[in-house]
Amino acid sequence: MYGIVNKAIEDLVIANFGEQKWEAIKERSNIDIDFFISSEPYDDDVTFKLAVAVSEEMNMSVGDVLVAFGEWWVIKTTSEKYAGLMQSGGNNLKEFLLNLPNFHNRVMLIYPKLTPPEFKISDITENSIHLHYFSKREGLQEFVRGLIQGLGKMYETPTTIDLIQSRNDGSNHEIFKVSW
Repeated sequence: MYGIVNKAIEDLVIANFGEQKWEAIKERSNIDIDFFISSEPYDDDVTFKLAVAVSEEMNMSVGDVLVAFGEWWVIKTTSEKYAGLMQSGGNNLKEFLLNLPNFHNRVMLIYPKLTPPEFKISDITENSIHLHYFSKREGLQEFVRGLIQGLGKMYETPTTIDLIQSRNDGSNHEIFKVSW
C-alpha cells in the first residue's frame, strides 16, 4: 500500500489519542520507519502490523480498527487531500456507488503502482445496491465497510451495510448490501 494509507492511520491516532499513543503504537508494531512518504509504496505487512498494534494498544478488535480507519479515510484523508476526485464520484451516495467501479481508474493516474480492488454493482433499487468487492488482499472487508459508512456520512445519508457474502464463507469475493 502507498504511504498515504499508513500516514492516514498515523493521523487518525494522533487526532484522537495524541502523539504519545502513536509512538506507543509504532513501538508495539515493531516497524522501523520514522515517517511515511505518501507517494511511496510500502509492503502491505506494514499496514497490517499498524492495524494490529492499534487494536492491541486501544483494546479494540482489528475489525473495529479497520472500520474506524475506513471512515477516517473518506471523511478526512480523501476529502481533504483529494476533494476534486471525491466530488467527481457523484452528487449523492447512490451515484458514488454506481461510479465506484471506475473510480480506481482515476486513482491509478495519481498512484501508478497501485494494486486496487475491483468493485462491481448489482441489484440496484431506489434505496439499495449490492456492492461486490474483489481484492487480492485478504482481511480488509471491515475497512470497506468503514469506507461505505464514511461515504454515507460524507453524503449525509443514513446507511445500513449488510455483508451478504464473504470469502470467509468460501466465496471468491464479498458482497455488501448497502441500503439508505
